[in-house]
Parts: sequence; structure tokens; C-alpha cells
Amino acid sequence: MIRTLIDIYIFILIIDVIISYIPQYSSHPICVRVKQLSDYTCGPVRRMLPELDIPFDISPMIVILVLKIFVALF
Repeated sequence: MIRTLIDIYIFILIIDVIISYIPQYSSHPICVRVKQLSDYTCGPVRRMLPELDIPFDISPMIVILVLKIFVALF
């Protein structure tokens, strides 16, 4: 059950990354909700990371890695 929820959340994170590269859909209500759900965990990670001069956000990758490690351990 928990693994399924984690997999669904990882899917939401991946959808958010894809949506971030398609700006014309960023104001759609479903896209706004996906962004809110992903910012729940990515927001604190973004605040902890130093300012990087790279053109993309690595916080979803870090969150996915942590979730996969959590699933592997338990």
C-alpha cells in the first residue's frame, strides 16, 4: 500500500517536471494541483540546496532518490 502511494507520488513528480517544460499549460487547474503536490516535498529541498548555475531544478531528482531508498530499506 505504502509502496503504491510512493510510486504514485513519484509519477506526480515526473509529471511536474514535464509540465515545467511546457509553459502554456502551467495555468491549467490540474497542472496547478500537480505543482502544489510536488512542491510539498520539493520546496524544502530547494531551500536547502545552494544556488546552482544550472538551467534545471534537481530537487525532484533528489526527492525521487530519497523515496526510492526509503522503499528499498523498508
